[in-house]
Amino acid sequence: MRVVVAGATGLIGSKTVARLRDHGVEVVPVSRRHGVDVITGNGLEEALRGAEVVVDVTDAPARTEEAGLPFFRTATANLLAEAASAGVEHHVVLSMVGAERLRSGYFRAKVLQEDRVRRSPIPHSIVRAGLSFESIEAIALADTHRSEVRVAPALVHPIATDDVAAAVAHVAVGLPLFDTIEVAGPEEYRLDDLTAKLLAARGDTRGVVTDAHAGLFAAELTERTLLPAPHARMGHTTFSEWLAQR
Repeated sequence: MRVVVAGATGLIGSKTVARLRDHGVEVVPVSRRHGVDVITGNGLEEALRGAEVVVDVTDAPARTEEAGLPFFRTATANLLAEAASAGVEHHVVLSMVGAERLRSGYFRAKVLQEDRVRRSPIPHSIVRAGLSFESIEAIALADTHRSEVRVAPALVHPIATDDVAAAVAHVAVGLPLFDTIEVAGPEEYRLDDLTAKLLAARGDTRGVVTDAHAGLFAAELTERTLLPAPHARMGHTTFSEWLAQR
């Protein structure tokens, strides 16, 4: 099996490539570092030649409407067009739990990406992942100029990126789902409480202030916005295990 992974140098992309190779799959990594650009289309035709599966784990350069909409519109159109020309049999795309409920430009762009994949004639699978520990940590560390971090008290099932990559790789080597699945972590936390635990583990002395209007990438959060569906697949890595691995 020949699998093309777009976004192969990102955190989840690189782990997905490793997972697939560990299982003996022939992987073609796609990124600008590999001489392939999903926005201009340069190198895509050659990269997808002979591919049976395309895995799209790309992300916009910034999680804003201005960056997200043009990126996902163009990248998805280019990948789908070249995949159709190459006779690809399965298109897998990574999205986020709650994308359809999160009202901001970035998440509208993710929903647009999902819709284009669904409307394509190529058999597809959409994997929606919960917020990762790594993402929550990065958000908390992003603004080091403040003495406090304001976080919404939304409920989350945080997941390790290793578990996200494992789920994406598993779906990629299986039959197309023609549907969406959700993957999330095995434990439930409040986002503000978990952020405080992450900062404490890093020795970061900033306080965490609970703020219902703090939002996520400019999207307002309710208590249950980020919760996965009851039938979601659960990863194996707990918060304490993730910390130990760090």
